[in-house]
Amino acid sequence: MMTTRNLEPLFEVAQLAMVNLYTPKLEESIKFFEVMGMLVVHTDEEGSVYMRAYEDPYKYSMKLTPHHEAGLVKASWRATSQAAMDRRVEVLSSLPQGKGWVEPAYGRGKAYEFTSPDNHLFEIFFDVEYYEAPEELKSKLNNRPQRRPLTGVPVRRLDHMNCLAKDVDKNVAFFTEHLGFNVREYLAKEDGTKGAAWLSVSPLVHEIAFMTDGMMEKAAPGRLHHVAYWFGDPQDLEYLSDALTELGIPVEAGPLKHGVSQAKCMYAIEPGGNRIELFGDTGYLIFDPTWEPVEWNIHDAEKAIIWYGAGLPHSYFRYGTPVIEDQEITPFY
Repeated sequence: MMTTRNLEPLFEVAQLAMVNLYTPKLEESIKFFEVMGMLVVHTDEEGSVYMRAYEDPYKYSMKLTPHHEAGLVKASWRATSQAAMDRRVEVLSSLPQGKGWVEPAYGRGKAYEFTSPDNHLFEIFFDVEYYEAPEELKSKLNNRPQRRPLTGVPVRRLDHMNCLAKDVDKNVAFFTEHLGFNVREYLAKEDGTKGAAWLSVSPLVHEIAFMTDGMMEKAAPGRLHHVAYWFGDPQDLEYLSDALTELGIPVEAGPLKHGVSQAKCMYAIEPGGNRIELFGDTGYLIFDPTWEPVEWNIHDAEKAIIWYGAGLPHSYFRYGTPVIEDQEITPFY
């Protein structure tokens, strides 16, 4: 099996910049994100709505597209430079996962689309439009793109995403070999393959994760487990849990603390059906250039996911979007 450490660093993918989700309940999904202090900044001709958290640097980080079912439309990665993007496109276009160029869209320039080995759709771009707050939303902090909202329980920025997979190892190999990601932690199964893996291109423990789809016999590839936003203050998770419970929006799990990443978090199911994770803090950061990926074996899986807090429900390992009918869990939608 390919090593996942001490590879020559590429530094050509900079960050997870934007995520586009399908929702069958657009207005209700918008209200959910507004509870988290997110702002609608644009609605396009197709009816998609663009939203931002107050410390997202670009125009938006979440695009909600009306559709008959929930799920991932596409996630967007920003390159570190135009030259870096060109080099990654040269590699991606030679692979079966390379899809081709797409035209500039709201908030970003021309992009190149590609898929994961499990058929999640992504794009890489460089040119981007930064958010310029109107006068009434400007912050007196010169290093903050937008004033902190004074209502709701406001999140600060997009943090990461987690994709369900039929073969975690293939996805790890793709992201490390062709995009320069580093494996930070992983769950090893008894046969030596990975049951889950957490990868990043920055000091964060993960900007993308892959975990085995508990419904792989029934599910088509490309399902989403969750998208995560970051608060920076664990107490905000308590406030948000209270607010969502008052509104009748399911809190699936937490607040709790992960073993992997050491971050405090909670999971909620937004009204359209997508799972959203809220990160209370960063956990730990990685600055070691020869970081040894941390292994959790199958017997440590419970501690890897929950260091402390109430146990995860059965749905955590089986529920994803698009939703698969499952007699073993209670529907959230």
